[in-house]
This record gives sequence, structure tokens and C-alpha cells, in this order.
Amino acid sequence: MHSAISLSLSSPSPITARSHAGPTNDVFFGNNSAPNQLRFCGLRREAFAGCKSSGNAVVVKQLRRDLKISASLSGNGASAKGFDYDLVIIGAGVGGHGAALHAVEKGLKTAIIEGDVVGGTCVNRGCVPSKALLAVSGRMRELQNEHHMKSFGLQVAAAGYDRQGVADHAENLATKIRNNLTNSMKSLGVDILTGVGTVVGPQKVKHGIVGGSETVITAKDIIIATGSVPFVPKGIEVDGKTVITSDHALKLETVPEWIVIVGSGYIGLEFSDVYTALGSEVTFVEALDQLMPGFDPEIGKLAQRVLINPRKTDYHTGVFASKITPAKDGKPVRIELIDAKTKEPKDTLEVDAALIATGRAPFTQGLGLENINVETQRGFIPVDECMRVIDSKGKLVPHVYCIGDANGKMMLAHAASAQGISVVEQVTGKDHVLNHLSIPAACFTHPEISMVGLTEPQAREKAEKEGFEIGIAKTSFKANTKALAENEGEGIAKLIYRPDTGEILGVHIFGMHAADLIHEASNAIALGTRIQDIKYAVHAHPTLSEVIDELFKSAKVKNEVSSPVAEPVAV
Repeated sequence: MHSAISLSLSSPSPITARSHAGPTNDVFFGNNSAPNQLRFCGLRREAFAGCKSSGNAVVVKQLRRDLKISASLSGNGASAKGFDYDLVIIGAGVGGHGAALHAVEKGLKTAIIEGDVVGGTCVNRGCVPSKALLAVSGRMRELQNEHHMKSFGLQVAAAGYDRQGVADHAENLATKIRNNLTNSMKSLGVDILTGVGTVVGPQKVKHGIVGGSETVITAKDIIIATGSVPFVPKGIEVDGKTVITSDHALKLETVPEWIVIVGSGYIGLEFSDVYTALGSEVTFVEALDQLMPGFDPEIGKLAQRVLINPRKTDYHTGVFASKITPAKDGKPVRIELIDAKTKEPKDTLEVDAALIATGRAPFTQGLGLENINVETQRGFIPVDECMRVIDSKGKLVPHVYCIGDANGKMMLAHAASAQGISVVEQVTGKDHVLNHLSIPAACFTHPEISMVGLTEPQAREKAEKEGFEIGIAKTSFKANTKALAENEGEGIAKLIYRPDTGEILGVHIFGMHAADLIHEASNAIALGTRIQDIKYAVHAHPTLSEVIDELFKSAKVKNEVSSPVAEPVAV
């Protein structure tokens, strides 16, 4: 599951779980980000900048190594001498799965420990089942739009749905993807170990049932990939029926007539899309003064005009949900609102249900971090730019890495996978640093929202500090043939760039298939491609990709000669 991006351009600052039902920022550039310079690095290529330990200091410099690792695609390789495994991964979510497959490809004998079910949050309680529900909501929304259907010359009878059938679709999809992930690891020879994984000492991990049978194994390297859980602020009582988190909502056990969604980030917006399509009235409760606080402001305003204002949706901004009591004994759910600044009482709502979409908290308890002298920072495991774990004295813990939601750098499933692949590159002798500003994010509403890189305010802040100007280019879906053929002309694409160098700082899209369109921009950032080069790329006609083609062509770059890509800096 996704949510809005929060990025600091100044000093490193941990991202905290909020004490009240506040703004939703459940995707983070978090506790170790200090992007003083923002450059380029591919996700699966050997990086220009590597990670090397020099004493207790971490230095990033250009390196080349002659070490060659032979891949073994037919089975799990032989482990390093003196160890049971080359690599042990604690947590079999998308991040752990990506790391495991890449490790076997590199010839490492690999084991993965899963205490719940393979696939983690994304597959079982997040990205995957939510997309099944959103697929239903998209079709319902189209069939219910009589004007839209008539514009195609189509006549459709009143659309209805079977709640249990919709819920079964989500569950069946999660089961299918979970089985696919499990089978892919088994087929490559990854050892899947069940039970709780705990670090018991340097290069030692135990797994099994707490208080029961446990087994200690050794590994040359360890990756912690334990993910996150829904964050529930104080004062909110979750009963799983009328006051729920996203974990419960994905089961779709009920479709309430009136539901309050606390938090207007990606999670809240996606569930609002589902509930309103299925007939619910939705009320947002947001702590900040505007909805969708993590989005680029211009995109957020347009999204509000399309996704919220015309639908059965209202909102309260600048307030906290200080107390939420579940429905009981015939009484409705009761929500007490207070002013976010003064903490004075503002209002009381009585509704059928409440969904808590205030972000996610890292799942890092019970990992045995004390055995390697590691202290979490507000729940997150501290790491450097190479995902290497840092102990309480600021020193690197040898051979221990942390990826995904547990480190708080960027709480997205595909970011976790990219981090895991980056770690495997490092332990097999390659120098690889991941630039998180090249990782896209998407919100699968109808229409969709996507982004990569900096928002306009973030870019202006960076430009002011570093002494350069920024340029803004925009294109509309209303000018795109394919979008008009689909009667989906609502939407824009926005490019933020440096006119002096052609560097792409950020791209934001609101419109049909925005989540698919963003990758041309994210790959350009990752590879260091300048506008003066990418604007000559050819796009098939008529396609939605021409929205991005026109976006790059409309940018005004002063220097038409492509300048060399600077040395990348990890973010």
C-alpha cells in the first residue's frame, strides 16, 4: 500500500508515527535521508558510487572490483566456508522475496524466514488485494456513469454488485500471488524457513516458535526485511468491525452507509474510491489544513476537484480524531475531533464505521537487535545509504542489513525490493547505491495519481539553497488522442526541471493510467538522462505515452548540448 511522500531537504530527521490521527504520510523518505545533492543511480546496474567501510566511517567513492560471482539459476549454491548460508533474510515480503531471488541468481546459498505468510503486507494485506477492490470500483464507477456510457453509444442497465463476490476476488488474487511468490523461491532452491526470526549474535539467527522449538543457523550476511503494520494513534479503539484498519477493510466484510476515513494519503484515497463506488458516503478527517498533503500541491488541488468534490465525500481539515469509540449496544461509532493546533474540541461525529488510514509503523520488535547493540529510532532500524545497519554508537554492524519499511527510508513495496537487490549486489562484490528519488509512487484511484522525484515546493527549496532556477512544464490529457477516444481527458502531467542543465527534478501525473506512465520519467532520473536527450525519443501514436512525450518536448532547456552526468550521490 502506498501513501504520500514526505522528503526533507535539510538535515536528517526521523519520521515518527503520529500521536494523533493526523496527516497520512505512510510512504517516507525517512530517518536516514540527507539529500544535499540529488543525482543519479540505476536500480539494477552497477552504480558509479559504491559503499566502502573505512574504520568506522562510511565513504562513497568510485570503485571498480574484479570480483566475479558465478550465477546459479538451477539451484541454491554452496554456502561460504564455515556458514550454513551465504545469506539469511528475515521476512518474506516483497522486499525479502526480491532479495532472495537476486541472491540465488548471484550464486548465493539463501534462506528466508517467514513468521506469518509469504508475501508480507503487500501481497496479503496491502497492494495486491487493494488493487482487486479498485478494479471493481473502477468498473462500477464507469457502469454507473450514464452520461459516460451514452457518449460511447452504449446503453447499460443499472449496475449492481455482490459484496462477497467482490471480497472473494480480492482474497483469491492475494492467494494466487502468494503462491506464485512461494513457488518462485522454491523452484530456485531458496530454503523457506518458518517461524519467528531473531538475530542472536554476529552472523547468527534463530528461527522457530517463541518458547518452543527453535533452530540456530549461521550466515555470512543477514538482511532484516520485517516490514510494517498499520499505525493506530492513541485514543482510537479498533474492534475490527466498525473501527478498522486497512487490514480489516481489505476483507470487505461490510459496506457501511457512512464511513469516516482518518487520513487523506494514498491509503485513504484508494479506500474512498472503493467505498464511494460501492455506495458509501465518506468523510475525511485530516490533521493538516489541506487534503492530500504529501502530493504536489497543484496535483492535489486537481485531484480534489475530480476525486472528492463531485462524489459523496466531505471532509474536516485541521483537526485530530482524539478519540474514536466503536459501535456498541445499538450506538454508532463516535468520533471526537479537536483542533490540530489549539487542541480545543471542534466537533463530534456519529457514523457507521471508521477506517484508520494514518500510515504504518515499522515491525521491528522481537528481532534481537539488542544482541548486536542496535537501538531503533522511533521504531525504525537505523541504516546508512547502503542499507547497512548502524549500532547505538554510530558504528556499522558487520554483515547486517535492513531493507524496506523497517528502515523507514521509503515505505513502498517496490522500494524494499530495490533495496534488497542493491544489498545483494554489495555482498557479491559490486558497488551499488540506490537513489530513492528515482523510485516512483502511485495512487490507484480513478483517475490515477503518480509521482517521482521532488514536488514543486521541494524543488524550489533545493534551488534556493543551491543557487539555480527551476522550470515547470505541463501537458494535458485533453490534448491526447487516446485519452479522448476513451472519453478520459481529465488530467495533467507536470515536469519540474533545471533549465540550465536539463536535469529532471520531478514528474507528477494525474490522469488515466498515470501509474503506468510514470516509469519513463523514473527511469530517466535513474539513468541520468537529460531532457535534451529524452525529448527525441519516439512514442507510438496514438498512445497515452504521448502525454509524457509532449511534456519533455515542451520543456525549455537553455543548453541543448547534453552535459556529462555528475557522480551520483546516495539518497
